Amino acid sequence: MKTFRRTVSSVNAGSMADIAFLLLIFFLVTTTISTDKGLMRQMPELCPENIDCSTYIEERNTLSIILNANNELMVNDKKTKLQQLKQLIVDFVDNNGGNNCGYCKGIQLKDLSEHPKKAFIGLYTSRDSNYESFIEAQDEITQAYYELRLKYAEIRFDKAINALSFDELKTIQEAYPFNLIELNPNK
Repeated sequence: MKTFRRTVSSVNAGSMADIAFLLLIFFLVTTTISTDKGLMRQMPELCPENIDCSTYIEERNTLSIILNANNELMVNDKKTKLQQLKQLIVDFVDNNGGNNCGYCKGIQLKDLSEHPKKAFIGLYTSRDSNYESFIEAQDEITQAYYELRLKYAEIRFDKAINALSFDELKTIQEAYPFNLIELNPNK
């Protein structure tokens, strides 16, 4: 009997590197790389040395929002649902408690803010509250100010907010300044 030697077939590995390189390029070109998301906020200017930049804020001009360790919201020491937060902020900022705001549409309660320029929102968070609840509270605050600015733009300039010029946007931001104080109550 005659024995046959079988030859082992081999795969040419030279073209495997080319194929892997082409696949790598394909996935790099077609994949979208997610960008970091965050809050678009502009930090205030640093206080110059030897100047006292602290200001006194009357208690009626501050709306205290506390996010506790159980992710529950307390607005001025009253338990509040997240869905109510935006309307509470709108009512607080647009109150016209001093009766000196010509563009405010509030009901002029004595325990709410005097003027939108004097209104401050204090957001106090616990270290144990989760990030999602913090962002949801921030979103509600931002939406409240956006709603106020949107109404003001329609009344003052009779335009949609995306059709305003830079100077008109500055006027709206000055009418309803975004005064937010973020603190950790543990400090």
